[in-house]
Amino acid sequence: MDDAVRLESLTKTYGSGESAVPALRETSLSFPRGSFTAIMGPSGSGKSTLLQCAAGLDRPTSGRVFIDGQDTSGLNETRLTELRRAATGFIFQSFNLLPSLTAEQNVALPMRLAGRRPGRGAVRQALAQVGLEKKAGSRPSQLSGGQQQRVAIARALVARPAVLFADEPTGALDMSTGRELLGTLRALAGPGDGDVDGTGDRVTTTIVMVTHDPNVAAYADRVLFLADGSLVGELLQPTAEDVAARMTHLAVSS
Repeated sequence: MDDAVRLESLTKTYGSGESAVPALRETSLSFPRGSFTAIMGPSGSGKSTLLQCAAGLDRPTSGRVFIDGQDTSGLNETRLTELRRAATGFIFQSFNLLPSLTAEQNVALPMRLAGRRPGRGAVRQALAQVGLEKKAGSRPSQLSGGQQQRVAIARALVARPAVLFADEPTGALDMSTGRELLGTLRALAGPGDGDVDGTGDRVTTTIVMVTHDPNVAAYADRVLFLADGSLVGELLQPTAEDVAARMTHLAVSS
């Protein structure tokens, strides 16, 4: 199984000189196609920085990032943006919805910006996956915070990207809705199970998710643990109990 994302000796430092703060330290990781990985660690461990760099939203200080086989280090901002639109989806904590657009229009926007038209019913299907098929015509101001986050999730899912990055995707959802959403993500990881864009093509979706919740992390195939900007552990086929125990150990050690 080849890699959807690969990080080679990734370092990210904020500031310079004596005030420089290392957020990532020589981190090398791979995310095989079709895998579902959760990233955890104490506050300030580098989780969000790793996610931002891996998704091409932030440039590392040194090291290389490969997305869908493409080395991003030599790409200018225009080419990097094109790669992100074609190969990645991102679920932000802050939703980032356009207030003047309806839920349906917000979901369709990234594909339209990339010059692609969503397949027939794809936008409505994405909204249905997160329980908002009846809110397609609503604008963000007419939706609750949890509903806005679900629109953001549908927007990331609609094109069935090769890599889906998620930063606390269930953070604003109630427990029941969160479980349903995680079930959707779990089903998306791996070989595509349907016609994505009307061409008959199938897509393999890789999911990379940052979370602080052991119960959320347990939906993943593996959990990676960061501390002080470095990879310090890994669990395969995790349970919530095992993840919680590892996090407790990290908290005591830090």
